[in-house]
Amino acid sequence: MATFDDLLEEAGSFGRCQKRIFAMLCFLSLPFSGVYVGIVFQGFTPDHWCRDSALVEKREACGWSLEKSRSLTTPLLNVSGVLQHSSCDQHEVDWNNTELSCDPEGLDFSGVAVTPCKEGWEYHYEGRKSFVTEFNLVCSDGWLVDMYQSTLNMGFLVGSFAFGYFADRFGRMKSFLMSNVINVVAGIGLAVVPNYIVILVLRAISGFSVKGGWMAIYVLLTELVGVKYRRTVGILYQMFFSIGLLILPLLAYFITDWRWLQVAFTAPYALYFAYYRFIPESPRWLISQNNSSKALEITEAIAKENRKNLSSHFEILTGDDVASTSASLLDLIRTPNMRKHTFILMFNWFTSAVVYQGLIMRVGITGGNVYIDFLISSLVEFPAAFLILLTIERIGRRLPFASANIVAGISCIVTAFIPDSMFWLKTIVSCIGRLGITMAFEMVVFVNTELYPTCVRNLGVSVCSTLCDIGGIVSPFLLYRLASIWLELPLIIFGVVALVAGGLVLLLPETRGVALPDTIQDSSVKL
Repeated sequence: MATFDDLLEEAGSFGRCQKRIFAMLCFLSLPFSGVYVGIVFQGFTPDHWCRDSALVEKREACGWSLEKSRSLTTPLLNVSGVLQHSSCDQHEVDWNNTELSCDPEGLDFSGVAVTPCKEGWEYHYEGRKSFVTEFNLVCSDGWLVDMYQSTLNMGFLVGSFAFGYFADRFGRMKSFLMSNVINVVAGIGLAVVPNYIVILVLRAISGFSVKGGWMAIYVLLTELVGVKYRRTVGILYQMFFSIGLLILPLLAYFITDWRWLQVAFTAPYALYFAYYRFIPESPRWLISQNNSSKALEITEAIAKENRKNLSSHFEILTGDDVASTSASLLDLIRTPNMRKHTFILMFNWFTSAVVYQGLIMRVGITGGNVYIDFLISSLVEFPAAFLILLTIERIGRRLPFASANIVAGISCIVTAFIPDSMFWLKTIVSCIGRLGITMAFEMVVFVNTELYPTCVRNLGVSVCSTLCDIGGIVSPFLLYRLASIWLELPLIIFGVVALVAGGLVLLLPETRGVALPDTIQDSSVKL
């Protein structure tokens, strides 16, 4: 009995048509990187201190520098064993008192009462505007910055279920079109609304749509190419996310207002509406919906563009290629193997999100040049992709996947205990950790697609990746709140969960060279 893989082999496993579609769809990953980690620049929290209008007048009258006036008026705090000037408190001083001298040596407020900031804050962030500086989201309101990223991941969570169902029920391309409509409306809304609570709501809506569309297209790409090409297109599709990360600091450097940066992230989605006319629905999905005639029509068009001819015995596709028309959550745990795969993949999605997102956001709180540090840490993602391409067909999926998690875990723990004085060593080890978790994150996506049959493939990827979204909800609170206790504490947590994830991966089956399963029975028998 001929299968769709046989049909695709005759039509061209990765011919001119698939290359064209691949080239067009790869650009979807560029703006997704800005949506996902743009908080590093949009929500950057600069050095800040209490604003006092009377002090500003005194500073100008006395010719004090900004640093001098701050050192005089803000109390010292012990932060992780280091004395620092407070960002949230000030000495309760009446700067309108004309008896106060301009001589800094004659002013001593060490015994004066301390009070929280009353008139807002001043920021060492001239010429730039993040939503933190616009809405004064510091000190007691600092948790609202965490919410900006967490609400995105809440949207991811709901969108994963919704678009997983939509893509398996109504098709990959219709889901993609719906995603684009919501992306544009929510993205532009984010750039113009003046209320921060509304911004959080729109951020959740944006998360709902953007990931669902991205995952639907990822699955479409793997279904349009032959078995020996799916790992390459999957990794390169994600590599464009890394290219987006390189573009992001450049955009943020030249676009100094977070709202205009949001427009830059959103604009490409308006262009993607045109894709609907030039990219076909997945024939493999159509077969699973008992629509073999339409699948054959699309495959013939692919063959024609690839300058291939189909044999006459492919006119009707039946048998194993026709799966159930409905996907159920219970299918993901129906057999012992499916249950094991689902739970291990869920934990790895969670780990990948917590560690990957945490390491990226950590760049914004380490105190260096955020643009250069972000660029350097993003560059290591390219070796990650090449290492995957070099190893997964020679060694397999399981060992590189597990090793990537273990390397990331060890690197995070080691980085936490390297002193800041050994700057370059700390940077190199942390970059190795970023390299490892990037490999793990890229591998969990396509390993997930290889372990599930066609009828529930999109649903399986979407449901498992909901743990990625839960990890994304937790990650900003884990990073920012624990870092306020000890800057390196989050790294130790990241390291532990990555090590556990690496151990669990060793319990998964090897999928190298295995044809994509079409039914749940195939998943149980083949894997």
